[in-house]
Amino acid sequence: MVGQKWVFSFNVTTWGWIHLLAGVVLVVAGYFLFQGAVWARVVGVSVAIISAVLSFMWLPHYPIWSILIIALDVFIIWALTVHGRDVAQ
Repeated sequence: MVGQKWVFSFNVTTWGWIHLLAGVVLVVAGYFLFQGAVWARVVGVSVAIISAVLSFMWLPHYPIWSILIIALDVFIIWALTVHGRDVAQ
């Protein structure tokens, strides 16, 4: 049979569970971010970096949306790295 072969082949249910679990992790990290936890800042910066890299991949298809998301990710990275000590006090 001739067709496309993908390295990862997930069905819609699997992608749904992956996104649901990632969302729960981000909500928990967001809560602890306001508590001043350093690990939550690391999670936030890591997710923003991954989002920015993925937005670069979508740049040829959705240029304006990708640029907006990259700018938002840069702002999030800046905010999480510069601020944080004042929230913890």
